[in-house]
Amino acid sequence: MCCRFSLVLIVACAVLLTTTVSASEPPSIQLASKYRNNIQIQDYFVSEKLDGVRAYWDGTHLISRGGHIFSSPEWFTKGFPKVALDGELWIAPNQFDLVSGIVRQKRLNNQRWRQVKFMMFDIPTSTKPFRRRVQRMLQILQSSTALHLGMIEQRQLANKLELNNALDSVLAKGGEGLMLHKADALYIAARSKKLLKLKKYQDAEAVVIEHIAGKGKFENILGALVVELPSGTRFKIGSGFSKAQRENPPKIGSVITFKYYGVTQNNIPRFASFLRERPSSVELANRTSN
Repeated sequence: MCCRFSLVLIVACAVLLTTTVSASEPPSIQLASKYRNNIQIQDYFVSEKLDGVRAYWDGTHLISRGGHIFSSPEWFTKGFPKVALDGELWIAPNQFDLVSGIVRQKRLNNQRWRQVKFMMFDIPTSTKPFRRRVQRMLQILQSSTALHLGMIEQRQLANKLELNNALDSVLAKGGEGLMLHKADALYIAARSKKLLKLKKYQDAEAVVIEHIAGKGKFENILGALVVELPSGTRFKIGSGFSKAQRENPPKIGSVITFKYYGVTQNNIPRFASFLRERPSSVELANRTSN
């Protein structure tokens, strides 16, 4: 009886260790600027902008942008290198809600994590220019035995016609856009003018201030959100939500990403539409403490 109790206790402790992780400091990561039309395309590496969840591999753990450790299964990171990597937890184009739901689950679901890959796109601790970091990432991938480690394809294009064709191709398969990274750029833990994002639309983040009840076909569910930009500007977003999201909308105080097409004379985003809710530090903390 004593042995059986000890075995149960050991198993319980093992499960706890795999699902409970402590918070970390937010990683120092590089952020992209908006695309500028006056650049020389041939000076840049071009890659698809993946619609996933940003993650930082520190050689031991996968860490969120907010500084919390993702409770991925132990087998998920088996074979990952000891070098730090910047990347994206990703499944497929247009599957942000799915991957976000998996990494935010309060209870670890091994089977669902099997759909996910960590797609590396940079080496934060390297002092080499990006062209050398691309070569190093290829070496890491080729020598790795990790089943859930991938690399975002980096290619160089000759002109803006090729760039536009590449963008159309990505959008046609449900992708989000393109990233352009200058070949001679060093990794900086700040917003870089040598790392650019290109989309057909613009996007931004805002804080949810209020829920507005729906009418007609949206009666008894969400009609629109009132959101606030960092500038203090408030406006409504009433489109882009699925039925499930209208029934269970982003909480007041949460941060959402929305897309828009320019701004009005009053600096209100035009044709704003909901894209996604950003996983918050609080949610990730709650997830890892259960």
